[in-house]
Amino acid sequence: MADPQTHDLARAGRYSIRYGDDVIAFALRLQPQRQPSKLAVHVEPDGRVLVDAPEGVSQAIVMAAVRKRASWIVRHVTDARARLAHVRPRDYTSGEAVHYLGRRYKLRVTVDPAAAASCRLRGIFLEVTVRQRSAQAVRDAMAVWYRQRAREVLRDRMDVVARGLRWVQAPPPMRLQWMRVQWGSCSPGGRITLHPALVQAPRECIDYVLLHELVHLLHHNHSPAFYQTMDRHMPRWPAVKLKLDGLAEQALRS
Repeated sequence: MADPQTHDLARAGRYSIRYGDDVIAFALRLQPQRQPSKLAVHVEPDGRVLVDAPEGVSQAIVMAAVRKRASWIVRHVTDARARLAHVRPRDYTSGEAVHYLGRRYKLRVTVDPAAAASCRLRGIFLEVTVRQRSAQAVRDAMAVWYRQRAREVLRDRMDVVARGLRWVQAPPPMRLQWMRVQWGSCSPGGRITLHPALVQAPRECIDYVLLHELVHLLHHNHSPAFYQTMDRHMPRWPAVKLKLDGLAEQALRS
């Protein structure tokens, strides 16, 4: 008799299950290089639920994996929504607070029709010069600056963190991508993607994200072995993660 779980193969897309009075909505991502039967469930800082699974997995297996972690998912989604309940969109005007490497700065906007758009740190200010008074122009100038800084800082920290990990022979390929506040991800092929806004966070938070993704090169899941490896290389990682989650609202203010 055929195994019923071999039928009804899951497709990438949106799904949901009911857990008590809650409905857990999640996005399923299928990854060809992921090991069979290995699924990973993530709750992003903005409360979105993502499930990564190998191609060919049945929908029944995916649903069972989500139900198994339903209590954990609901708790983390509730925490994320509570953190973000008071967050308002950024105005991109002088006086707003901005962050870089964990330090707080004030935004200072200058309009100069004859000048090229620019952004730089000066004392307690992040000074942005734009040609026209536009929130989008300020936002774009800041995005370019954060990406430039992220390219240097995150690559340097990647080299430092990777150096102490025996399973990493050389720092993996890295790319920057603006995401919906997913600080980082590791593809089945070993490429690490990082959010440029991560440079707003303190160095210990940056190192936590890098270690998290580098450990995925060894354990591409969130199994007990994954967390044991995290504990061994960064015993305080849960506290650092909480600090980083608290900073997520800054990146969401866009």
